[in-house]
Amino acid sequence: MSPFELAEPTSLSEALALLGDNGVRPFSGGTALMLMMKAGVFRPSRLVSLRKLKLSGIDTAASGELRVGAMTTLAALERSSVVQKGFPVIVRTLRTLANVRVRNVATVGGALAHADPHMDLPPLLSALGARVTIVGPAGERSAPVEALYAGYLENTLKPNELIIGLEVPALGRRRAAYLKCTTRSADDWPALGMAVVLDGDEARVVMSAATDRPTRLLSAEKILRGRLSDEKAIEQAGEAAAEEAQIESDLHGSAAYKKQLMRVYLARTLHEARDAVH
Repeated sequence: MSPFELAEPTSLSEALALLGDNGVRPFSGGTALMLMMKAGVFRPSRLVSLRKLKLSGIDTAASGELRVGAMTTLAALERSSVVQKGFPVIVRTLRTLANVRVRNVATVGGALAHADPHMDLPPLLSALGARVTIVGPAGERSAPVEALYAGYLENTLKPNELIIGLEVPALGRRRAAYLKCTTRSADDWPALGMAVVLDGDEARVVMSAATDRPTRLLSAEKILRGRLSDEKAIEQAGEAAAEEAQIESDLHGSAAYKKQLMRVYLARTLHEARDAVH
């Protein structure tokens, strides 16, 4: 691993001032970044640690919206009574994300900014209509989670911007499910992830892992509108999704294999969401 400088700012303004140059990277949990550095994929000249910034915490607004600080660990999110009560689908998803050691260190902001399409939270949060709060020299801005991603390991953040928070609309009477297929160990990267959120007679469907970024399956949603209990419509939606998505072959399976996974997992995830408790 190449030598690097470690900066530990104590304020957001100080952290932002340290970012922006080539070879400088923010450092939150570091579970993915350190692996990339050890492999020589990334050789930073400086890491800007966010550990001393007050960016952790979990609460809800009067409207029921979930608010999560970017430096909140995945384990804290998983164990939060607020999340367990109001957003059980997030808890179920986290329990199969990597392993306990990783979840104890990895942070919400880092997991979202990393832009690895195999991550479980981005497709689910996208389907739930979640947004991130981003801060930079020009001030704060809000963006949908799906707008963070430009491609494989590519986010849309500017070099001097940071994610500081996540907001998830109240689940209310919506029902949601996330399922994934791992072709090796249970905590391995998935070959496919599928998130479905049902709101009345409409479905919001977002897929990940088989594509280079979380992908909303609009053709499948159109077919399912008003026909969520129609098995023929579900089958047609799976076929449409397989045709619509640009699938990537990799070590987890060929494009043809993943297209078949899409057909199967769209139906399975939809059924699980239909059976979910409000």
